[in-house]
Amino acid sequence: GGPRHDGQIAVFGAKFQEHAASRNIFLVGAGALGCEFLKNLSLMGVCGTSGGGKCTVTDDDIIEKSNLSRQFLFRDKNIGSAKSSTARDAAVGINSDFSCHALQNRVSPETETVFKDAFWESLGVVVNALDNVNARLYVDSRCVYYAKPLLESGTLGPKCNTQMVLPHKTENYGASRDPPEKQAPMCTLHSFPHNIDHCLTWARNEFEGMLEKAPAEANLYLKSPSEYGANAKQAGDAQAREQLERVYESLVTVRCKTYEDCIRWARLRFQENFHNKVAQLTYTFPEDARTSNGALFWSPPKRFPTALNFDRDDATMVGLITAMAHLQAEVYGIEKPSYAFQHSEMARAISEVGVDPFVPKANVKIETDPKATKAAAETSMDDDARIAQLLEQVAAGLADTPMSGNLSPIVFEKDDDTNYHMDVISGLANMRARNYTIEEVDKLQAKLIAGRIVPAIATTTAAATGLVCLELYKVLLNKENIEDYRNTFCNLALPLFAMAEPVGMKKFTFEHKDQKLEWSLWNRWVIEGDVTMQDVLTWFEERGLTAYSISAGSSLLYNNIFPKHKERLGTKVSELYTTIAKQTIPDDRRHFDVVVACEDDEGEDLDVPLMSIRFR
Repeated sequence: GGPRHDGQIAVFGAKFQEHAASRNIFLVGAGALGCEFLKNLSLMGVCGTSGGGKCTVTDDDIIEKSNLSRQFLFRDKNIGSAKSSTARDAAVGINSDFSCHALQNRVSPETETVFKDAFWESLGVVVNALDNVNARLYVDSRCVYYAKPLLESGTLGPKCNTQMVLPHKTENYGASRDPPEKQAPMCTLHSFPHNIDHCLTWARNEFEGMLEKAPAEANLYLKSPSEYGANAKQAGDAQAREQLERVYESLVTVRCKTYEDCIRWARLRFQENFHNKVAQLTYTFPEDARTSNGALFWSPPKRFPTALNFDRDDATMVGLITAMAHLQAEVYGIEKPSYAFQHSEMARAISEVGVDPFVPKANVKIETDPKATKAAAETSMDDDARIAQLLEQVAAGLADTPMSGNLSPIVFEKDDDTNYHMDVISGLANMRARNYTIEEVDKLQAKLIAGRIVPAIATTTAAATGLVCLELYKVLLNKENIEDYRNTFCNLALPLFAMAEPVGMKKFTFEHKDQKLEWSLWNRWVIEGDVTMQDVLTWFEERGLTAYSISAGSSLLYNNIFPKHKERLGTKVSELYTTIAKQTIPDDRRHFDVVVACEDDEGEDLDVPLMSIRFR
């Protein structure tokens, strides 16, 4: 260990230091948390070259300028390089005895050929440094499968949490879920916004609907019109109708062939959203309208809106319609003429678009129920008839003017200032805010809210990783009791530090004659040898259980209700696995897994572990 680790040796002893240097650690992620972990691990003297241990770090991301403020193992010169190898080099620079191997693979079902059984089995501990729940759930499932300790952490602004997942002791990460985030009711977003967040959420939905979902749906239709039509008719519901309406719009009614068409589309869309819909709303519910119990309809938090009229001297309006026209031109692959980049020329072109005066309709249904999940439907025609009619109209429209090539859907990207995405979203939100006399925001504020950006705080990251590394000492010391470990939740803004023992795993027991079976989510039952189906059934019978169904993936290998399956009893399970389930077993894999459904002698179903058959 050398004098660098004298303090640690004084506390834990020299034997501990040797043991720590000999362990293998898998660090998943080399971003904000990952950088802190690598620094801590190299300073703790774990995974030492001298001890024969190794730290494997993997991250498929590259370094961007915005990372430098908090991912402190990176410098300006590293922009564009891989995070994992750059972070490894920096950590080895801190401690030359630190043995670290960097990979650029995402840990996912697709990379199971990279992270094989032998790799997982060689690990002492897995440390997550991830930024999304799906990846965490996947690593968690692997750690449960191979029974490896997982040290989990996450941060959000000034808040952080750490969770210890310990084999045969605690529940796994996937056992508990955060409650879903609160979202504004649909009617608030559609008709009654009362703060800028509502306007921005609406703007983002509007952006995705018109520039991403509609063109993508149209492409699905173009790929195979007959198949698309058959599926739509079969579904025959409101969702299929709405999707078809989008296709009809994209390919027929608002289809743009010239840049002028794009301007016209943007100007009419502006009129529809910020004048017509608001005028209709105030016609249906005038300012003095009252609810059924006599209270004023437009009482706080509802704000009474006013319809906007286009003004060619208003830079925000011209800017928004210009940005919308630019993006629509991208969707249809239309060249932008030189005048498209001149504000005065665009103001003139936009004001020349003919707009029909708005006439309010008498009996429009507007959703006012905060519990409704989608806007009120307006058509009187039933879905099936409308779907059939739309399919005919789309086909007829395309027969008149055939379409060459596909549309290009636009996926929202908040970080490119030249792509007009944020111009459209902030413009839409500000126009809506102006409808409802809500304070408008600049592009940066809009980006933070619409991009759902919570500023990252380096102190929070340091707190989370420090707390995890304290638990790592306990794992390396082989602490047996769950009472020795702590999960933490912190909010540095309060400040709040809440520590608790990890939640224990759920245990299952089954007694038969004089033998007692005990298991939890951490167990896998293993049968040694290249056994037949009958051998597996016998294995269960000896333990007082009846295996009535055995499956692999989505295929049924055996079920006792099918007489034909009796013929499979003498067949090796490995053969059924490859022929019936059509699964391939890699050469370096010694076992395969089957799911067994079984019941006890009273016919009660039991939730039993995954069954591994070690056939090689």
